[in-house]
Order: sequence, then structure tokens, then C-alpha cells
Amino acid sequence: MTKPVLLQLSGYPAWDETPLAEAFEVVALHKDPSVLAAVGPRVRGIATNGGLGVPAEVFAACPKLEIVAIYGVGYDAVDLDLCRARGIRVTNTPDVLTEDCADLAVGMLLALARGIVKAEAHARGPWKQGAFPLQRRVAGMKVGILGLGRIGAAVAERLSGFGCDLAYSARRPKDNGMTFVADPVALAARSDALIVTTLSNAETRHIVGPQVLAALGPEGFLVNISRAACIDEEALLAALEAGGIAGAGLDVFEGEPHLNPRFLALSNVVLQPHHASGTVETRKAMGALMRANLTAHFAGQPLPSAVV
Repeated sequence: MTKPVLLQLSGYPAWDETPLAEAFEVVALHKDPSVLAAVGPRVRGIATNGGLGVPAEVFAACPKLEIVAIYGVGYDAVDLDLCRARGIRVTNTPDVLTEDCADLAVGMLLALARGIVKAEAHARGPWKQGAFPLQRRVAGMKVGILGLGRIGAAVAERLSGFGCDLAYSARRPKDNGMTFVADPVALAARSDALIVTTLSNAETRHIVGPQVLAALGPEGFLVNISRAACIDEEALLAALEAGGIAGAGLDVFEGEPHLNPRFLALSNVVLQPHHASGTVETRKAMGALMRANLTAHFAGQPLPSAVV
């Protein structure tokens, strides 16, 4: 039986690439972009990641495309309207990365509030000259969660163990016993820390901008575990440089991995290399779910985690 042609747009660990190569005729576009014109007419499936998505020229070159399988939860970089119009299925890998993303969000908040990164450097040198400055307590802190999907709920679950006063913004109130604040500006105003876990789409683009940052204030912390597009990065940099907020923990950036050099000059940030789901356990689960979606599609079976 002829294997379906699968266009691979990003690299994966060997534990994913080996079974993909066994099940499909894999064409590694990320290694040789020049093959697109020749192979495009035969492509039936695309394997990509959430940050990369599928460029318009790739869609155009693949007239027989049936499915886009995303290695990740975000699908904002895939043109869903185009996929619906062409009858292309889209899948992602939700749930399996929720716990790791929530862990990193809480970890960044702890690192910010307790100055963990700076304290580690202090212990290696200046400690003998004097004590490290006093920091901030997370237990009992007022925390706002912007977007209460799977990851936001997991963050709330963890912070409830710290006795935090939790509130959230979402499209509608949920029956969870937490305080609902519809307006992100009002949520920021009542928060010592604001954690961004919302979906990235046209509605949430730059949802954290000058007004939200001003409401968070000079004592407030910002943590972003969502997408870079949810934050007005220029406004954030200006607030961090001027002391408009106390600090930020960031796992995502515009133009990554090419960070704005202004971030590197700041001492009130905790910067992470977009690795919220970066554990062996989660990446194996993500790969398995991506392959399960591809296998189900070509077997004519229901998709385990369909977006479209």
C-alpha cells in the first residue's frame, strides 16, 4: 500500500520522527524548502508546530492537502478559514501539555516574587559583602488569571495551594467559586500578579497593553504563558524600563528566538526560551497525539483532538 505523503515543517525528537517515517512518506521541508514545488501536488498531510503553523505559500502548493496536524496546543498560525473552505482537517495536542505549562507559569511567578535568579547569582559572589534584599511573598497574593481554559484552570489549582486570592477574566463566568472580573483592566487593578493564559486570536491580540499595565502598577508582576501576540511588547518594555510594573516572567516573544535586546538589559524579568511544554514526558505525549490524529484521519476514523 502506498504511504500518504506527509510534509514535515518542523523538526521533532527521534522518538517521533522514526514512527512518522514508518507510517508515511515524510518530506522534510524544514531541511530543504526547495522541494515544495515538486512534492506539493502529492502532499496529503502536514505536520507542523503551533508557532510555525502553515505559511500561505505551503497551502497554495498543496492542492490535495487533507489534514494539518499541529504539535502543540496553539493554532493561531494556521488559517482556519482557509482550511474550512478547502475541507482540510486541523488537529492539535491539547491537555497533554497543560500541567507543564501551569508548572512553568507558577515557577516564573515564584522566580519573580522571590528574586530566585538574582538570589542565585548573589549566593555565588556578593553574599559575603551583605545580605540579599528582601523580596515578595506569593502565599496569599492576589492573582488574576487572564483566560481560564485548561491551562488557566491548572494554574488556579496550583495557586489555590498557596492560599492566593484568585480572580479571572474569560468570555463568560464559570461555576468554580473564583471571582469573575470581565474587564482585563479591572482584573489587573485588583491583582498583585497577572498571569496570561488566554488563547491567541484577533480578539486577544495585545489584550495586555498600556491600560492593563498601568492598572497592574509598579508593584505588580506579569507572567505570560500564552502567546507573544497577547502582549503589546513595546508597551511592556516601556513599563519595565520605567518601573511601571515590578517585573515580568515571559516564555514567549515577538520574533523569537530573536529577542528585542531591550529585554536583555533588564534586571526585573525572568526570560524563558518558549519551553513551557519542554519536558520529556509531555513532548512524548504530544508526539503520540499528533501521530494518533494523522493515523485516524488516513484510516477514516474520528480524530482524537480536532480543531476543524
